[in-house]
Amino acid sequence: MTLSIPFERHRLDNGLRVILSPDRSVPVVATNLWYGVGSRNEPAGKTGFAHLFEHMMFQGSAHVPKNRHFELIERVGGSLNATTWFDRTNYFETVPSHELELTLWLESDRMGWMLPAIDQEKLDNQRDVVKNEKRQRYDNQPYGDWSERLQALVYPPEHPYHHTVIGSMEDIDAASLEDVASFFETFYVPNNAVLTIAGAIDPARALEQAKRWFGEIEPGAAVPPIPGDPELPSLIGETRRDHVVSDVPLPRVIMGFRAPPYSSDDFAVAEVARSLLGSGRASRLYRRLVRERRIAKGVVTYVYPLLSGAAMFLVWATGYPDGDPEALEAALSEEIAALARAEQAEIDRAIALLETDLVRSLERVAERADLLSMFELYFEDPDRVNRELDRLRAVQPEQVRAFTAERLGDDNRAVVVFEPGGTS
Repeated sequence: MTLSIPFERHRLDNGLRVILSPDRSVPVVATNLWYGVGSRNEPAGKTGFAHLFEHMMFQGSAHVPKNRHFELIERVGGSLNATTWFDRTNYFETVPSHELELTLWLESDRMGWMLPAIDQEKLDNQRDVVKNEKRQRYDNQPYGDWSERLQALVYPPEHPYHHTVIGSMEDIDAASLEDVASFFETFYVPNNAVLTIAGAIDPARALEQAKRWFGEIEPGAAVPPIPGDPELPSLIGETRRDHVVSDVPLPRVIMGFRAPPYSSDDFAVAEVARSLLGSGRASRLYRRLVRERRIAKGVVTYVYPLLSGAAMFLVWATGYPDGDPEALEAALSEEIAALARAEQAEIDRAIALLETDLVRSLERVAERADLLSMFELYFEDPDRVNRELDRLRAVQPEQVRAFTAERLGDDNRAVVVFEPGGTS
């Protein structure tokens, strides 16, 4: 199987990049807008701004009242949302194809005319919403602060991935209207964004509509460099630990490793190794720790697709009540080390699972638009979506073995252990 997702690339005079991907198989259209700003762009003292601003973007703009964005999209049978990540923030809608212009108007109005609608009441309201989200998802949730603890071990304090996307309560409390306006004027500009339109469109008409709604927005200045020091050694240099005794129901061992950045060809090797370890019930971790040895109730593996300096390879296992966290960690370590003996057949299985996930996601126009936006923003290469299968299929057993030896050893390991007991 080869991929042949059609697309066109355009750039408006104000710098906005526009990707058009027609697919008339279903009468829907996905609008997807990526901004080149995430938590890595936040300087010390202003953590959480990217996520706070994601919330602010739904509080109305010059011609769209507060909360009307949701109302208008849902009224026509559409769906919408937004997410903030380390390297970007994205906003997206999927609507019946004849409602495309509605989404373009809404997105362009908040890109070009949001500042007049921002006031102290809206900032205070969304500040409280974000703080409550932090309490519910991080501070008062069992295991909720795992990412904060792990990032602090994997990335040094001066690195832009050291702090979480949600940020700190103190920094969120300190955000002022002037801070919000400055953040918007710096990052929410057409020359720092990618607009992808995918689905049942006529490309020429869609481009005309994009120019109509976005073309008069003024470009911003060049985006400032990433604060802190994004460069770091490929290895942590040791095993770093954080042992947490708190009000959690089960023991859990979480390991993080620095991995090649998403821009590296070797990132595909990390993806395949991750899949081999933890994708499906036939994976090494599930088979050995859950089914055979029965010392874990569940396992998780993931590779963060991060750009600055190093990505993060993640493995965790959740044990049983009264289980021994040390035994759980030892079992995880044993299976990770065993990747050094990876064989072709299991590599093929791991790649097949990754291929299936990719193809299934590309069947949905919203996911297709998201990937096209990502590859354009990150690499200025939306055609990379059509080469993803080749990238995965090129991974060889000896590369996985070398990755294991070079990246998954004791000299590149961060371990967070959660043990039941006491209160969080």
